[in-house]
Amino acid sequence: MRVKNSIINISVGLGNQIIITLLSFFSRTVFIQTLGIEYLGVNGLFTSVLAMLTLAEAGIGSSIIYSLFKPVADNDIQKINALMRLYKRAYAVIAAVVFVLGLALMPFLHLFVKDTHVEGLHLIYFIFLINTVIPYLFQYKSSFLNVNQKGYIATAIFSVSSILSLLLKIGILYYTNNYILYLVTDCVITLINSAIVAVVVNRMYPFLRDKTKSVLDPLVKQDIIKNVKAIVLQNIGTYLIFGTDNIIISSFVSVAAVGLYSNYNMLIEICRTFINQVFNNIYHSIGNLVASESAEKIFSVYKVYWLVNFWLYGFFTIFLYVVTEPFIKLWLGPSFLMENSVLIVIMIVFFERGMRNAISTVKNTAGIFHEDRYAPLVQAAINLGFSVWLVQVWGIAGVFLGTLISAVLVPIWRTPYLVYKKVFHKPFLKYVKTYVLYALIGLTVCAVTKYVCSLIPAGLGEVPHLAIIVILAIVIPNAIFVAIFHKTAEFAYIWTVAKGIVETMLGKFRRAGVNKKAENA
Repeated sequence: MRVKNSIINISVGLGNQIIITLLSFFSRTVFIQTLGIEYLGVNGLFTSVLAMLTLAEAGIGSSIIYSLFKPVADNDIQKINALMRLYKRAYAVIAAVVFVLGLALMPFLHLFVKDTHVEGLHLIYFIFLINTVIPYLFQYKSSFLNVNQKGYIATAIFSVSSILSLLLKIGILYYTNNYILYLVTDCVITLINSAIVAVVVNRMYPFLRDKTKSVLDPLVKQDIIKNVKAIVLQNIGTYLIFGTDNIIISSFVSVAAVGLYSNYNMLIEICRTFINQVFNNIYHSIGNLVASESAEKIFSVYKVYWLVNFWLYGFFTIFLYVVTEPFIKLWLGPSFLMENSVLIVIMIVFFERGMRNAISTVKNTAGIFHEDRYAPLVQAAINLGFSVWLVQVWGIAGVFLGTLISAVLVPIWRTPYLVYKKVFHKPFLKYVKTYVLYALIGLTVCAVTKYVCSLIPAGLGEVPHLAIIVILAIVIPNAIFVAIFHKTAEFAYIWTVAKGIVETMLGKFRRAGVNKKAENA
């Protein structure tokens, strides 16, 4: 059942993402052509500033979701209702806190913005704030779907609303060039979408509407409070590591530079979102596994998960490194390119951060929050210190180099050390050996792919040249990965699952064909 639910969630998520990605490119193109690079920079900047305010959430949701895994697995309705009631109240308070903090920050917006002629910054920021607060009022409903491995339902609803939102916003930009109306439309659709998810969850799980008087066990409350305190520190550290890049670039370089980087970041986030459609839906399956299986069983599944982790992040890192510059040159023009050193550092950061997905999933679903609560703060201090210093030396590349340095000094070893010790009960050296092997394979395959693509003559024309590079960047890494891993037990498991999916789909098509023939007869 875990595999089946994960496959359904992944399939729906990937289908949704393909449609939204195509529309996003068109939307971004219209945005730049109608409003310009400065508005794009403001868009990225305010997103980062408001991400700082969402630290008010500070891991409350993650801790309660962790606490829900076992009662959902045991179908303990009373305990589920008690936790969900706490979840709802907590997020109502969070919404109010974020709104108040957001208003308090408005008078200081000028401190984050450098060299811009965008008008109405305060109104733009206020609409961003409203759009940030609205989802908190309904968050507990969609999270319950994920815990029950029914996330594909929320994904389907979000798919429809995202497509509708993108189409409306493209029309608004094209016909009116009105950025305020563009933002208001997004805000209204967010509200409608969140309300629909809440109604669907209530109908699927009517017991959530029961006005139960059951109370949480004191030990459960104590565990939640302990985890929240730890996750508060982790989330603050995580924001200071990954959420401040646009603010530093805007403050030390310019808002326009944020706009340039946002195009690169858009491509990265599209790839990351594709990967997360796999990992986010496996996450809750792993949570169920950790709650009910032995350490050996968890470790065997983790090894498969880690190979998938490396394969996806290794492939997308190579693909992005080879394709990004020729794609942006064709899409927006050479004036939108940044220095190649920026791309190299961004790709290394993307790969390093991605390689922690599998181990972080086990850590979070096992409830290991308290033990490394200070690690993100240490990393954040290192990151901010190096980023602020290096941006003045090497520009935008220095910001991301600071992030990379901090990652190598703290989380790259700390998280796996805790998981191998507390969950797998195995020596940490096993992780180090596998990580180094994966990194060397990824680097070698990247060099081979880049070299082969460099042999393609530019005289073919921009479109044919890019098309050939895209094909090679897809085929070469995956072919080499198959050659390297095809004899491993992890690959054999993945291959078996893949064959099962294909056979199931073909069986459904055959039965559908037989039924149709029978009806026609």
